Amino acid sequence: MASPRTVTVVALSVALGLFFVFMGTIKLTPRLSKDAYSEMKRAYKSYVRALPLLKKMGINSILLRKSIGALEVACGIVMTLVPGRPKDVANFFLLLLVLAVLFFHQLVGDPLKRYAHALVFGILLTCRLLIARKPEDRSSEKKPSPPPGQAGNSGNAEEQPSLYEKAPQGKMKLS
Repeated sequence: MASPRTVTVVALSVALGLFFVFMGTIKLTPRLSKDAYSEMKRAYKSYVRALPLLKKMGINSILLRKSIGALEVACGIVMTLVPGRPKDVANFFLLLLVLAVLFFHQLVGDPLKRYAHALVFGILLTCRLLIARKPEDRSSEKKPSPPPGQAGNSGNAEEQPSLYEKAPQGKMKLS
């Protein structure tokens, strides 16, 4: 049976991946929702207007929107379908994208309700990355647990030898 940690990481990966595929597709094409697509076009125009440095670099609103949308779709597919380390890389790129989008929303002065979803999904991406990168706790497999009589020895300055190191060889006299 899979550990709860594995189930959590897989569930977050699939849910976040599908969300970003959906959001990236909305940025790329009006087929899913014409209203949302129009709103994205308007929003990215205001982002480029608010950040003249993008215009100087030759980045217009269409290129910015399509680049972000394509990156969201690609990373979302990786998060949903590809196993292993690439999921963490995609997670990291999506987290950077979310931070950029939050910066854009702040730059143009959008109200919280316009970017609350970005905050929530940024937190979810952070949680998924932290859970996935946390090392497995294998200390219980390597060390035998101490006998009940020795459980309270943690106050000693020196470490006590393990039960196996101080056990006498041969017969033991019990009294």
